[in-house]
Formats: sequence, C-alpha cells, structure tokens
Amino acid sequence: MDSRLHGNDGAYKICGMKKQFFVYILASKPYGTLYTGMTSNLPQRAAQHRDGIYDGFAKKYGTKKLVWYEAHDNAEAAITREKQIKKWNRAWKIEIIEKDNPAWRDMFEEICG
Repeated sequence: MDSRLHGNDGAYKICGMKKQFFVYILASKPYGTLYTGMTSNLPQRAAQHRDGIYDGFAKKYGTKKLVWYEAHDNAEAAITREKQIKKWNRAWKIEIIEKDNPAWRDMFEEICG
C-alpha cells in the first residue's frame, strides 16, 4: 500500500488532500420526486445522473437536479447518513433542502465550476 495515498485513519489522500464522501439529494423539479445517494466523487456522480448513464430510479423518475449535499470524512459516516435520510419522511427531506437551498437551484455548476 502506498503510504502517500492513505492517512493514519485509512482515508484516501489524493494530492495531499483527504478524500471526502458525499451524501446528496436529487430532485426532478422543486417539490418533485427526490432521490438520495452517496458517492466519493460528487461532480462525476451528478454528471452521470444528469446524463442518464445508469438505468434505475433516478433515470426513471428524472431526478437530475442536485439540490442538496453534505461532505463526510469517511465512507462509513456517509453510508450511515444516507441510510438515515432515506428513512426520513418527505417533509424532513424538503426541510434540509430548503434550509441551504430555498430556491431549489441546481447545485451542479457550484460543485463543478
């Protein structure tokens, strides 16, 4: 194992930066269908959803707008959070979206710009 790629906590490091993991919510439109996911590469994953690369829920229901995300330092924390949010009722998901993104703007350009 290349020690330059791993920190003491086992998290990957790339170019001296600690790798992050993201939990995100996509929407088909404001107050539309919601999809919750987790990834270690948010710009790439958001682009895949936008382009309809993979068959599945997000493609079927047109959830292409990245409306909320949060970063985590390790995969375990992100997986736990994703599972937690997936169990939430719809109103709670809308509440966290609107706390940081009341206009329901697509945050794709923000993370890729």
